[in-house]
Amino acid sequence: MAGQYYEGIGRRKQSTARVRISSGSGEFTVNEKPLAEYFGRTGDAENILGPLQTAGQAATLDVTALVKGGGVTGQTEAIRLGVARALLKLNPDLRSTLRKNGFLTRDPREKERKKPGLKRARKAPTYTKR
Repeated sequence: MAGQYYEGIGRRKQSTARVRISSGSGEFTVNEKPLAEYFGRTGDAENILGPLQTAGQAATLDVTALVKGGGVTGQTEAIRLGVARALLKLNPDLRSTLRKNGFLTRDPREKERKKPGLKRARKAPTYTKR
């Protein structure tokens, strides 16, 4: 599999991640930085590596992710979805395992728009009777 890669796109809120998986030594880079350096929060790296560990291929695949937009949580979950989709292209037999662990479900929740007359999406100004 020299030079060959499998690509998956993940989205969450305003974040979009393009993830490429190729055979290698288990190196994981996000926006040309190591995973631990890009995501400093505890638990983010484990969350992202979930699909790879479920498939049992965390040490045999190199992963490169380009992520744009959103915040830390949105980017984390976008990369996780991208990794799961790329793994699916690599090995379609993993579908039931990844689906069972919830890695293939795209979280549809988005920020609700602000409405006129309100302070935020739902917060109304304080009501005064007199």
